[in-house]
Amino acid sequence: MRLTHVALGLSVGISPLGSELHAQDWGDHRAYQYQFGEISIPPASEDEPVAENLSLERAVTYLEDGAWAWANNRGCVSCHTTGWYGILRPQLTESLGRPDADFRAFLEERLQDRLATDPEELQQDVNPAEVVHLATSLASWDAYVDRRLSPETEQAFQLMFSLQRDDGAWHSPDTWPPFESDAYQVATVAAMSLGLAPGWLEQATSPELQRQIAGLREYLREVPPPHDYARVALLWADRYLPGVVSADQKQDIVRVILDRQRPDGGWSIRSFARPEEWGRGNRAERLRAEADFGDPASDGHQTGLAVVVLSSAGVPPTHPAVQRGVEWLRRNQRESGRWWTKSLNTETWHFITYTGTLYPVMALAVTRAGPSSTPCSTSSVVAWKVPG
Repeated sequence: MRLTHVALGLSVGISPLGSELHAQDWGDHRAYQYQFGEISIPPASEDEPVAENLSLERAVTYLEDGAWAWANNRGCVSCHTTGWYGILRPQLTESLGRPDADFRAFLEERLQDRLATDPEELQQDVNPAEVVHLATSLASWDAYVDRRLSPETEQAFQLMFSLQRDDGAWHSPDTWPPFESDAYQVATVAAMSLGLAPGWLEQATSPELQRQIAGLREYLREVPPPHDYARVALLWADRYLPGVVSADQKQDIVRVILDRQRPDGGWSIRSFARPEEWGRGNRAERLRAEADFGDPASDGHQTGLAVVVLSSAGVPPTHPAVQRGVEWLRRNQRESGRWWTKSLNTETWHFITYTGTLYPVMALAVTRAGPSSTPCSTSSVVAWKVPG
């Protein structure tokens, strides 16, 4: 498998980013965030210089290289890398071109591996979360690339629902907040999958499936989100599966997002949960010891996510908060093409920088904000429908 390098609004081949990063002076080159073959991407660093100009080519190259390296090196659909790449990259098909067929092949191979795994083992550790992200990735490909429901997605949904708990959610250990940390976040991704798969909901008429779908809806409607970050994820899920939030809830969550915008126009993930609310709360002491704990800096992950979710909720790109968020993204890309986001979990890998770059690329697409000072043409942005 080799993923195609493309840029927003462009379809051009560019050289692997890893060799360019390897020559830089910043970062610890004794370890790599992603490495496979020619790709050697050093850990993300807060000290990396800010780029002089926005480069979507570099951003997309980082995303493609990271997904390629992780898929080949680790072989799993991880929540922080290949999982979200699989969910969002197909939705950027109109902007970036068709995703490489080898990634679809990787998803299908991983599905067969999961189908052959002992059911009891699949209920352990991060396996249920992986299956949910795998099913959602296949559904997204069906929706935005092939535009038809595939047998593989149907198989993935059968497997996903075989792992559903009695309360309507899926097991998730406390490992890597904000993703592999609680059942609520995984349930929001499962809700996305149902809205993505073309025609699947209409044909899911068996009493058992109807019960399971209703269980997921009830879980998201009745179980309080563990923190405001989860509320944002819930609102995003409602864009794909309308009705999991009420009109009043929708307005409340939009208000929370708008209220948390920082003076520089960005958002910080650390403003969307108290330290004790991430996972079991065992990161609280370290998070509270951070130098900027009382005034956390804006980051790429939450800024990109805020712009995408506000857009999905019907907030127009002309809204001042959205415009300020986009401007923050334009000003704060790093030289490697990444946007910096500090990990909630470690001081080493900062894997959240992957979605901290993927979400900004999505945000620039949904708001039609390219590398120039004027919006991209309609033909070069992702088709993004928001609730009426």
